[in-house]
Amino acid sequence: MASDKPTVLILCTGNSCRSHLAEGLLRAAGGDLFTVASAGSKPVGYVHPLAIQVMREIGIDLSAHTSKHMNEFLTGNVETVITVCGNADQACPVYPGQVNRHHWPFDDPAHATGTEEEKLAVFRRVRNEIRQTFTAYADGRRDALKTNAK
Repeated sequence: MASDKPTVLILCTGNSCRSHLAEGLLRAAGGDLFTVASAGSKPVGYVHPLAIQVMREIGIDLSAHTSKHMNEFLTGNVETVITVCGNADQACPVYPGQVNRHHWPFDDPAHATGTEEEKLAVFRRVRNEIRQTFTAYADGRRDALKTNAK
């Protein structure tokens, strides 16, 4: 699907947790500004059920998301690449049309241990950290567009 909006690609190693949290949150905060996608350098093939659950708690549905390989985007026009884990940052290729590159690492909630409630607490904390960062990013991009339009 063609779009005039720039594409922001969020990368992580497994493309099961952090990158999907970031994709859903950035789409909610800035979907009017850009097309948002996520992928992994070694995708695990599923989206973590607790990631889906903690996003549902804030009204964002990830249930239709799939785990994708970052190479699927090599023929597209990716304006911004944001890595959310160290391994993806090291494995990240340069994409056609890429103008911006950011690396914002977050803890991997998939490694949380303990009871279901303790694991959910980690997923919620990481979700909230990602929401704060990616909402600020969308707000900054929106402000820059307003400034450039003047």
